[in-house]
Amino acid sequence: MDMLNQFRPCSSLLSLALLAAPLAVAADNLRISGPFTHDNLSIFLIHGTRPDAAAGKLLTLHEAMDTKKVMVYETGTVNELSIENRSSQDVYIQSGDIVKGGRQDRVLTTDLILPAHSGKLPIASFCVEQGRWTRRGNEPAEQFGSSDKVVAFKSLKMAVHEPNAQVQVWNEVANARQSLAETVTVTGAAAAPPPMPRSTSMQMALESKPVVDATAAYIKDLAKIIDGQNDVVGFVYAVNGEINSGDVYASNDLFRRMWPMLLQSSATEALAERTKTAGAAMPDLATVKSLLADADRGKESSKQTNGRLSITRRESPKTLLFETRDPNQPGDWIHKSYVVK
Repeated sequence: MDMLNQFRPCSSLLSLALLAAPLAVAADNLRISGPFTHDNLSIFLIHGTRPDAAAGKLLTLHEAMDTKKVMVYETGTVNELSIENRSSQDVYIQSGDIVKGGRQDRVLTTDLILPAHSGKLPIASFCVEQGRWTRRGNEPAEQFGSSDKVVAFKSLKMAVHEPNAQVQVWNEVANARQSLAETVTVTGAAAAPPPMPRSTSMQMALESKPVVDATAAYIKDLAKIIDGQNDVVGFVYAVNGEINSGDVYASNDLFRRMWPMLLQSSATEALAERTKTAGAAMPDLATVKSLLADADRGKESSKQTNGRLSITRRESPKTLLFETRDPNQPGDWIHKSYVVK
């Protein structure tokens, strides 16, 4: 297989309550605690005791780009970029990571471990911005400056995992932006809240002042629920009482590195759904456990090799699971992404 094909896609008031003792999850010795709730967003923490040693050595894409250890370059092709790791550390890239800049903001479509001193390699992407094909402001058009956001909204997450789904991704970005614009207009504290930016970019919507201000309370109240818990390796969240999706990692270290962006993404989706009628009663620990087990038992529908990783898609009538395995990591799998249909 040539290198190019290896990288193609085949991912209010605070009410904090611990309702019951953590439940054991048979697979991988995980257990669940929670829910921890702010307004219409409830989070269940996933605990585990897998070894941290190898996974703790990975940088996240956000960290690596922020310190200029990884460079992402524009290629002039919407669905393919070029990426280079200039550091001596491996870098973990997750499906749903957004890179800002270039000629259009992009979302990376698959989990990947970018090896140390990788040289330039192709990496698959979808555009999460329509219309622009020039530099934006003072940003260079030939490369991307940051990766501090991951895609929000379950439907957009699912679209990012599909092959040849560029039009679907654009449609889901438009739907997400519309939902956010309607919600911040209705719930803004000021009589005339600032408008959403006119840009079509998902990134620009996520970092816009109306959205940042409106999600601040969620993040303030929930960001510290993992403090002092060195065995937390993931989370599942519910919006309006309905379980939405979640992510589990090989180690507490890797989860903590991803947690700020994951929480921001979850809070953004909850914000967009705030004005809608609440769903079912709050799910309990047994329900969360059952859904995770259902996903783990799902039928394998595809498998993709991406560098040293393999990404397996498992599907059941209720759930989707994308399981990323790395033979270099203790316990083999490094990331599980759960989506409830």
